[in-house]
Amino acid sequence: MALSTGCSDFDFKVNDKVVFSPRPPFSDFEIADDALRVCVEQAIADNTITAAAQLQQLDCPGAGIETLDGLAIFTGITRLNLSSNRIGNLAELEALSTLQILELADNELVDPVPLFGLPALQQLNLEGNTRLQCPARTAFATVEKILLPAHCPNR
Repeated sequence: MALSTGCSDFDFKVNDKVVFSPRPPFSDFEIADDALRVCVEQAIADNTITAAAQLQQLDCPGAGIETLDGLAIFTGITRLNLSSNRIGNLAELEALSTLQILELADNELVDPVPLFGLPALQQLNLEGNTRLQCPARTAFATVEKILLPAHCPNR
């Protein structure tokens, strides 16, 4: 049994009958942005993800991402790095209720409101978003660490 954990990508046969076949990588999703789709596909392959909720960490800094449409299916994401992209709309992130760490520095964000209702959010980086509407001090009251753009008053 101990040897089988290192062979999770292979079919196991007994007397030429398959007794175990690994689940294929998760592919039942549609992401419009090519750069985001490539990043998600790589994370799925690297982490042997077989269901949307299994994806817990996604790192896509500087990938040229413009839209997050389709990302909401991955409800298990707890850490998301989308720094240095061209993202303007955050509405898709509202569904990520387990999100704890969110890196959005150096994007094209204007409206942070979709982030206000993220119940598990602990760390948030919004630095470098020069057009961001500065959130009220109470908007992220439960967030332990927040970094805002230079034009926003400190918390």
